[in-house]
Amino acid sequence: MAARPTHNSSIAALTIAAIGIVYGDIGTSPLYTMKAVFSPEHGLTLNTPNLLGTVSLIVWGLIIIVSLKYVTMVLRADNRGEGGVMALMSLALSSLPKGSRWHFPLMLIGIFGSTLFFGESVITPAISVLSAIEGLEVAAPGLKPYVVPITVVVLLGLYAVQSRGTSGIGKWFGPVMILWFTTLAILGLINVFRSPEILAALNPWHAVNFMLKNRMIAFIALGAIVLAFTGVEALYADMGHFGAKPIRVAWSFVVFPSLAINYLGQGALLLSNPAAISNPFFQQLESWSIYPLVMLSTLATVIASQATISGSFSMAKQAISLGLLPRMKIVFTSDKEMGQIFIPVINGLQLAAVILAVIEFGSSDELAAAYGIAVTATMTMTTILAFFVIRYHWKYSLAAASSLCSLFLVIDIALFSSNTLKLMSGGWFPLLLGLVLFTIMLTWRRGRQLVGENLKKHAIPLDGFLESLFLVPPTRVPGTAIFLRGENDGVPHAMLHNLKHNRILHERVIFLTIHMHEVPWIPIAERIQLQNFGNECYQIRVHYGFKDAPDIPYVLELCKPLGLEFDMLSTSFFISRQTIISTPGAGMSTWREHLFVTLSRNARGAADYYQIPPNQVIELGTQVEI
Repeated sequence: MAARPTHNSSIAALTIAAIGIVYGDIGTSPLYTMKAVFSPEHGLTLNTPNLLGTVSLIVWGLIIIVSLKYVTMVLRADNRGEGGVMALMSLALSSLPKGSRWHFPLMLIGIFGSTLFFGESVITPAISVLSAIEGLEVAAPGLKPYVVPITVVVLLGLYAVQSRGTSGIGKWFGPVMILWFTTLAILGLINVFRSPEILAALNPWHAVNFMLKNRMIAFIALGAIVLAFTGVEALYADMGHFGAKPIRVAWSFVVFPSLAINYLGQGALLLSNPAAISNPFFQQLESWSIYPLVMLSTLATVIASQATISGSFSMAKQAISLGLLPRMKIVFTSDKEMGQIFIPVINGLQLAAVILAVIEFGSSDELAAAYGIAVTATMTMTTILAFFVIRYHWKYSLAAASSLCSLFLVIDIALFSSNTLKLMSGGWFPLLLGLVLFTIMLTWRRGRQLVGENLKKHAIPLDGFLESLFLVPPTRVPGTAIFLRGENDGVPHAMLHNLKHNRILHERVIFLTIHMHEVPWIPIAERIQLQNFGNECYQIRVHYGFKDAPDIPYVLELCKPLGLEFDMLSTSFFISRQTIISTPGAGMSTWREHLFVTLSRNARGAADYYQIPPNQVIELGTQVEI
């Protein structure tokens, strides 16, 4: 669990770090939001009432959606200090009464919300870096053909360094983003002083009047206005790294004032110079400022992209631990921070999707059409899950929980509905990515259930087997044999094969069962349970949360105070290697069974995933029909 700061210096350090990592996405939204709102395809006329209404909607959206919903309410819903859609789903599920009919629907909502995060994580690097590089064509229109190639090169470099981790350069994220937010505030103030009438947008009536007067056009424009709130889920998802207080301090004193002032400044600029709508961000000052702004915005967008990429790795690891994705190779890139990981498969797939998005859409305007639908869907699901946490975990009355969430749900649905209009013009892209991953997750989960049911059907009870085995005991040989055993398994297949073919039993036998729980962390003191079957046979149960790093050699060290010591040189690990066979009949549809078989064949081996020394592993094959 993330340590909670106790000193002002700790809070200050964590606040600076949170500014660098948590707020990169929402912090770079001013690069493209105003430009997207007044895009010709929306049909929104650029005039004073519409400018005041748009800026008012953005500022009050930041107040209601970010400050009230996420910073004030959702950050309270921590799951043992952790946040994010999966942590919130686990908290909501654990809070429900036993046998509740809401269990399965909420699980689906949580899983789909997490898959949409992956869709969003593809669009974020693409639109952020592309919008920063587009500043070049403002300074020199002749550079326009090179914007996409330069963007691709920057993204290739960003993903190429992921395997090295961020511990070295991560310390610069906070200072760079503080410089970025300071720049946003200065640019905004300069333009507000030039056209102070924009301050009227602080009156929420302009937002209401904008919606009432423009109606359908205003509803369509909401799909672009939501770009100002993208990245809001990162506030909650990164809570475990920094704690709620530094995130709140960073938002209240640095991020929100800078964003609000810059959006007011861009509105002021457009009041005095409507022609600047071609790219209002890079025209906030004279032409001399464009190249420095391109350099700084590129750094800021790379940092924003890094936070999203790291979030994808973390989310994938959680999904693996919860049994929603097959095991993959996970590389820990820091000896000090367990949260800093690298997953090669996710990195490669995401890079391919990001490059495809950049080349396919070609500009931030086009990508803006694809952005938003995944974000607003995730925001809606967060509100629904939060309702159940408030109702059943915090024990609020139904009326209180409903009134607390209804305002946010109405806003979420309105924003999501507006973004569905962009479905055919690019919104399908992140939704398609999310649906593909959703299908994979549900298929993997169901497939593992079918495998477990098959094994349970043919399982031999362990207690009775050991009792009969030692009536006429086999030859005992020196050393320790550790058999990996599923939660619902009887006698491990690897043990049956070993007895059948080798007719021997080690002098000490360990049955090792790993339990994954729907909580982020399991304390070390609760990590293991030991049961003695007699005849030097033991059952060890290991308990992990979905953010714990599985490490079997370390677990064996924890057994020493319980009276079990392990000499790794004389210890062998026996693992059943399952070969899944698709058969007609009950189970899943044929295409899903073939998908599960393919995923299973390409899954990382249990020994590798649990960090078991490979030269001490003996794998024995077994076939399982589904």
